[in-house]
Amino acid sequence: MADMVWLNGKLQPIAEAEISPFDHGITVGNGVFETMIAYAGGPVPFAFTRHYQRLERSAGAMGLAIRPLEELLQASIAVVEANELVAQLARIRITVTGGPAPLGSERGDSPETTLVASAAAPDLGEAVDVLVVPYTRNEHGALSGLKTTSYGENVVALSYAKKRASGEAIFANTKGELCEGTGSNIFIVFEGELLTPPLEGGCLAGVTRALVMELCAQEGIAVTQRAVPVSALHQATEAFLTGTTREVQPIHKVDGVVLSEVPGEMTAKLRAAFRNLVDGKVDP
Repeated sequence: MADMVWLNGKLQPIAEAEISPFDHGITVGNGVFETMIAYAGGPVPFAFTRHYQRLERSAGAMGLAIRPLEELLQASIAVVEANELVAQLARIRITVTGGPAPLGSERGDSPETTLVASAAAPDLGEAVDVLVVPYTRNEHGALSGLKTTSYGENVVALSYAKKRASGEAIFANTKGELCEGTGSNIFIVFEGELLTPPLEGGCLAGVTRALVMELCAQEGIAVTQRAVPVSALHQATEAFLTGTTREVQPIHKVDGVVLSEVPGEMTAKLRAAFRNLVDGKVDP
């Protein structure tokens, strides 16, 4: 069977799927998206409701309309099944763009383009080396905290990190505070406390980030959302990234220096708790 996608209400082979060259998502990056995981043994995306709610928030801020939850849920299941990914870890992406529009920043009158695609999920390894990049997140920007298709900064930053043998790039914000990765949130154990950057510092409200903070409460681990200098990452005893495809992933090196605890006690405990949540087969 040909690889399949769901485009504007129809499941179809990739070779037949057509998106206008004038689509605002292509010409100016006017779009939003969500990436989800379907675990082996079932086509239903994990934490779908939370992902849908975030897609709804991002779309609202961008002035885009999205299709109903049940329609996008069924579209997500359909592409996993059609691409025969049920027996393995599958990555699913919902993308909503502004649709065909003039060749400029102004929006057009056409309806939004909605694309749902799936593929085998990548293996990101047990731990990751990170690099603090010489670029900043603008916590005051119009797109701060939104999951949009305007990912050019992330592409450049991740390429910079990978050329220096690191698997993820870490941003500071304009104040020099620890912010986030290109596709991940970050937690550190600093001066004995488990900390994660606050949303007002410019990081994305990660679905896995939120779940991990809820797990902290269940596991009796105190976690604080607090701004710290990006240099605190270099002084952390342990640290980890969270994300849909990473789950809870220990950080091994920061700028080439191995952390003292990999994985640390808190990291290991939360990683195990997250796996138990996944194995519960519920929509958290």
